[in-house]
Amino acid sequence: MHHVTANGIDFAYVEHGDGPLALLLHGMAETPRVFRHLMPVLAEAGYRAVAPAMRGYAPTQVPPEGSMKLADLIADANALHDELGGDENAVIIGTDWGAYTTWGAATAAPERWAKVVAAGIPPLRFMRPLDPEMIHKLGHFFFFQMGVADQIVRQDDFAYFDWQWRYWSGTKPGADLASDLEAGKNALREPENLRMALEAYRQNFPIATFGTDRWEAGPLLAELPAQPTLYLHGTEDPSVDAKTLADIVAALPPGSDGVMLDGVGHFPFIESPEEVNELVRAFLAP
Repeated sequence: MHHVTANGIDFAYVEHGDGPLALLLHGMAETPRVFRHLMPVLAEAGYRAVAPAMRGYAPTQVPPEGSMKLADLIADANALHDELGGDENAVIIGTDWGAYTTWGAATAAPERWAKVVAAGIPPLRFMRPLDPEMIHKLGHFFFFQMGVADQIVRQDDFAYFDWQWRYWSGTKPGADLASDLEAGKNALREPENLRMALEAYRQNFPIATFGTDRWEAGPLLAELPAQPTLYLHGTEDPSVDAKTLADIVAALPPGSDGVMLDGVGHFPFIESPEEVNELVRAFLAP
């Protein structure tokens, strides 16, 4: 692990390769480890692949003011671009919460990011409506609002995360997520780290304003990137279907693409690494 201070936070990160910056942003109960398959591919393609532990996730610093708001996550990504020596050829890649951050960072500072890759979280305007099935599937958004979640999630060595990862993973043969899940648990073992991970939901999807015109995160996710964008989504993740994927690609700028990954759930970088690596490599090729 290396360390860099950006946006007032001490970030721990791993890196591989030399060249233009490729910033890799992980999601909930994940660590930079989820990009271990992709980072050598990016290095071979001529990038300096950097995967930080997001704010609040050990060994990165817990934010002193306790903010896990999307505006700060976006500011983190764009500050990391500057502190890590990024230029106009840098690319940004994110999954889950890292994808929320990627969408926001790419639109907030398009001059910093030449290309964009997001997985698992579509642009806001294409999010599936919260019908009963999706309300059930996204139950953790509502459960994490409860103060008691801090206690329940950590019971029996984070058995809740064991269930959640099974619930959100796909049917791809040979996918083994156990080591990544264990790393994610370790990053959140201290109470303040787990609280920050839950605060990302509490602060960005608050019960009183989520979905209203007072929802703070909404405007940060309203725009689409102006850069060529690759969007990846698993067929076993019901928040996007093939028709919606086609609509997403049609709305993105020229040079963009989207791929449905057969049998993959919400963890494409570790459920189907060879397929994802090839798709990202081909997309980033000059």
